[in-house]
Amino acid sequence: MKNQSNSTVPFILYLADNNLILAQRNSEWCGHGPVLEQDIAITNITLDLIGQARMLYQLAADHINRQNGNQDATEDTLAYLRNEREFSNVLMVELPKGHWGFTVLRQYLFSEFQYLLYRQLSAHADEPLSAIAVKSLKEVTYHVQWSREWVLRLGDGTSESHQKMADAVQDIWMYTGELFQAAPFEDAAVLQSIHTEWKQRITETLEEATLTVPENVFMQQGGKQGIHTEHLGYMLAEMQYLQRMHPNATW
Repeated sequence: MKNQSNSTVPFILYLADNNLILAQRNSEWCGHGPVLEQDIAITNITLDLIGQARMLYQLAADHINRQNGNQDATEDTLAYLRNEREFSNVLMVELPKGHWGFTVLRQYLFSEFQYLLYRQLSAHADEPLSAIAVKSLKEVTYHVQWSREWVLRLGDGTSESHQKMADAVQDIWMYTGELFQAAPFEDAAVLQSIHTEWKQRITETLEEATLTVPENVFMQQGGKQGIHTEHLGYMLAEMQYLQRMHPNATW
């Protein structure tokens, strides 16, 4: 990815925002999973994503404070005191959680992307970012395995589960293209390389799950530029409520 100083912070915030918002969505399953074991699994994945978001926000805050010569930015200000137009996460991660099949399919599609991206970032010139990628790669490897197993189980399961997964593929596929549409803070060549392998891995999984990869789909985008669906504002209003009502509150 690009290493210029003017693109480093936006890129780190983009990575952090994706993790935080997807974690917030997945957290809605806590206590509501189909069985206890899987309830715990999705909760643990959520905690992994929050942990990654925290490391990335801390790194972004360090860059911001060094650039500005102050200590005003923290992981909390970046997570809780920005509005939706300041968030750069892709639209996919902010969509409502839907049914269980929708959630695991989204997690699978995004985790495959994260795995390939973190693999690239493991050699990034920014050593702290590289270290975060190396650590996160171990977690995301499990996320891919867990979510892929569910896609296979439901796609090639009962007629009802198959139909729900087929509908989920149609509903979410239009948001996958944004992952590979390079923003100014990204390297288009790297994303194109990732896209090729991602598409191959996804196609193999969906075919094994007796699901069809959609063709000629108009791709939705805008999240990287701060143009989001109506869902993000409501999510942030709930997530940021305590911090905004009681600024700098401590436990």
